[in-house]
Amino acid sequence: MIIPIRCFSCGKPIGHLWESFQERSLKGEDKKKILDSLGLDRYCCRAMLIGHVDLIDTAAQFKKF
Repeated sequence: MIIPIRCFSCGKPIGHLWESFQERSLKGEDKKKILDSLGLDRYCCRAMLIGHVDLIDTAAQFKKF
């Protein structure tokens, strides 16, 4: 739902990189170049950003009253 603060596998902080990754990928920049420039070398950290699906808006529709 929300991007994790740290990578599940290695524990590297990645939460602060999500906004810049999302902005640059929406502009059409190559994802590999974005991840390289953000300093994400490990495949586990790369997978956390590439595989993330933002579902917070969908889940917010079903809140309890």
